[in-house]
Amino acid sequence: MTQQSRPWAEAPVVLERAARVEDGACRHLLVWRAGPGWRMLSSAVLGGGLGERAWVVNAQVRPGYSRMDPDRHLSELAAERALVGEGVGLMTAASVDAVSWAVDGGATAVVTAGIGVPSWAAAPEPVAAFVAGTINILAVVPAAVSDAGLVNLLATVTEAKVQALLEAGYDCSGTPSDAVCLAVRSPGPGERPEPFGGPRSLWGSRLARAVHRAVLEGAERDRARRARGPLVPHPAPAASCRRGDLLVGTAPAGRER
Repeated sequence: MTQQSRPWAEAPVVLERAARVEDGACRHLLVWRAGPGWRMLSSAVLGGGLGERAWVVNAQVRPGYSRMDPDRHLSELAAERALVGEGVGLMTAASVDAVSWAVDGGATAVVTAGIGVPSWAAAPEPVAAFVAGTINILAVVPAAVSDAGLVNLLATVTEAKVQALLEAGYDCSGTPSDAVCLAVRSPGPGERPEPFGGPRSLWGSRLARAVHRAVLEGAERDRARRARGPLVPHPAPAASCRRGDLLVGTAPAGRER
């Protein structure tokens, strides 16, 4: 079976949006109900590592989040959304409403960017001050990829993120709490997974361009938001919180408006 003949090859990523009251304010989250047949490699606190995963949650939490059981917290949020099976849970103090995305040749990148503590990975001292922000990246490739190719894709995603941050005018490689979830299809019977994921490979080059555009868009908009001052939290879900699903992948690039 070829990748082109599979019905899911060009299907868009559908992001479900939801809101809940937590720590005295309305907090939003994004959900991707991927379904069966996906392998994910992630640095997330819930569902991290490599394995079959059926969903991804990206949840906004309060600045200064201090719970010592974030995996349990994310599991509770997933249960509230009736998500079953194994999945991936990401967290950020940044607004998940300010989501950006890009698509290149079927490869999709979905990014929530909060650059409160821009820093270099090899900084001489840890940053002590806390400012809300994390760059969370969901990268989706609608093809089967080998384990080695997955590791290569993860490096490619990181390289593209850093390139975008530098082009956006940030002197950093990211923030201390950045996370990534990379999703590829499980191989079908007799299917040979793609062996490569570097920036000059078929899927690596497509994913790199998608991640670059989505991170660049998110970084530039995060700077503009911060220039306007901090967001004022509201105590309960309002009419503006009840938004429809986002069909990511129906256009080459996009943003939440």
